[in-house]
Amino acid sequence: MSDFFGGLFAAILAFFSPSADPAGFTGYIEADYVYVAPVSAGRITQIAVAEGQAVAEGDLLLVLDQSQQQALLSAAEARVAAARATLENLETGSRSEELDVIRASLSKAEADLGLARTNLARSEQLEKAGTVSAAKVEVDRNALASAESQVSQLKAQLAVAELPARSGQQVAAEANLAAAEADAEGARLDLGERQVHAPAAGTIEKLYYAVGEVAAVGTPIASILPAHALEARFFVPETARSALSVGQAVTVTCDGCADMAATVVHIASEAQTTPPVIYSTEERSRLVYLVEARLDDAAKLQPGQPVTVLP
Repeated sequence: MSDFFGGLFAAILAFFSPSADPAGFTGYIEADYVYVAPVSAGRITQIAVAEGQAVAEGDLLLVLDQSQQQALLSAAEARVAAARATLENLETGSRSEELDVIRASLSKAEADLGLARTNLARSEQLEKAGTVSAAKVEVDRNALASAESQVSQLKAQLAVAELPARSGQQVAAEANLAAAEADAEGARLDLGERQVHAPAAGTIEKLYYAVGEVAAVGTPIASILPAHALEARFFVPETARSALSVGQAVTVTCDGCADMAATVVHIASEAQTTPPVIYSTEERSRLVYLVEARLDDAAKLQPGQPVTVLP
């Protein structure tokens, strides 16, 4: 019920100068709707509910197009995998396959070193016997030195390959992984927001869009009437206002329905009246105050339905 109709109703009561009638106060039923809006714009690809359908909190209402968000999530997850692999490589050193190649080269170099030592020893003995020249011994000595150098180089290379990364490199890799994981989580949240769920249990009162239409950010796409969200709004004259208080139990009736219990939840502090009046003793009877009473069980009442409230 709009403020216009509420004011109109107050004006009618003011015109007739109501008093504390034992038959009760006339009012109407109003509802506090929950309006559901998406947090991002998009084309609607699925509507999972219908008007008048009861829903529980968290039920799926509709789905917006997810193709772009799904692609962004896939890319973000790929970056996470790459960053994690880089970090693991830095933490453990080179891959086992690379280490195996170095170890194999080292084994060959050590075998060559052993052969070079044997050849040099034989050449030195033959030189003493006068069967080989000094030049041949020098060649074998140089070959031994080369083999020793090759073994030393491969041992150093293997040691470096087995070492983890320096702390600075590892910190950078950890930061890159954390950033990639944060991007992936953001993409995952964006994808999740393409599904709109019911924020409260109740009944779907109205759907404002159809499949294929583009929903805007912050624009309601559906309204939900929650359970126990109906209120009886009625106006009481100035002479009866002091007899009511917040928390007071009242009875609500209507044509063709049984009595219903309600609790006063709000009493307006400002009076409503039309036209403006001078607050004299004679004119105070034209003042009326809006009172709201929350129904314990609204049964089949509908917003806008007239009711009578008994204090």
